[in-house]
Amino acid sequence: MNSIYRISPLLRQTLPRLSAFRLFSANAGSKENIESLVKDNKVVVFMKGDQEQPMCGFSNAVVQILKMHNVNFASHNVLDDDDLRQGIKDYSEWPTIPQVYMDGEFLGGCDIMLQMHQNGELIEELQKIGIRSALIDKEADEKK
Repeated sequence: MNSIYRISPLLRQTLPRLSAFRLFSANAGSKENIESLVKDNKVVVFMKGDQEQPMCGFSNAVVQILKMHNVNFASHNVLDDDDLRQGIKDYSEWPTIPQVYMDGEFLGGCDIMLQMHQNGELIEELQKIGIRSALIDKEADEKK
């Protein structure tokens, strides 16, 4: 056999892990996996990019709104996995990204987050799940 076709010992050890990764990745968009991701944290965002580097303006807007309220949240980059990207759209029956979940429930996308932020409903939704918005403290400080 030609040496080009030989599998190195290191690659041979790695192949089972790569197969397991493909198996996990293929299940990333499954209803069960998404339910687990949604319920693991009080606030979860499925977005393009990550919290430190959003890859679209809508994802960036959601991140900035949540940071303004000082909300700790989990995020999942749908650009890393096409199965997750399609799976979250199927799961929520919502065609666009980002998608925000609070306490396991779908809240909406960028437009809904922006509207809730502007009219004060986001503070109320956060309070319902036990999160105090930093904007409440900011308002209290300004009144002093």
